[in-house]
Amino acid sequence: MICIFSSKLLKKTSILLLIFSLFYLNSCGLYRPVDARKVSPNADERVKQNQAKGKAFTLGNVGKGGGTFQFASSNPLWRASLDILDFMPITNASYSGGIIITDWYDENDSKSSVKITVKFLSNEIRPDGLEVLVYKKNCKSFESCQANKESSKINSELKFAILKKAAQIEKTDLEKKNN
Repeated sequence: MICIFSSKLLKKTSILLLIFSLFYLNSCGLYRPVDARKVSPNADERVKQNQAKGKAFTLGNVGKGGGTFQFASSNPLWRASLDILDFMPITNASYSGGIIITDWYDENDSKSSVKITVKFLSNEIRPDGLEVLVYKKNCKSFESCQANKESSKINSELKFAILKKAAQIEKTDLEKKNN
């Protein structure tokens, strides 16, 4: 008698647990009805669409949609900036912050030195995608130095050089990818 009672209770409990689980999983958003006209029945095409939208499965970012984040090594604008500024010592290079700051640099004349800041406003290679600031420090003596922001043509020349190099890097990356 006890065996029959416990097996009926077990069946009822497991049915209730199954119903509760289905209800809970449905409320979590695992099942979302979609319009068949907008979603391809081909699984490979859906995978490509999800990857293009940044919805690819990655560990640590499950279900959040990755967006269009690029790593520094794959961003041509970032790589070009580091290539152009490779002769200068870098004090801060923060990819997540979108900035590169060099240390004060002087070739032979210790009375004047230059510092460059590159701010990334976009991952796209375009003129308004980055800002280049050049600071010049003039020292009359070791203790009296004055630093000013330069608005000379060196800003635009550096910006143009970075954009040109980034376009070349992107072109070679695309050629490698297509081959």
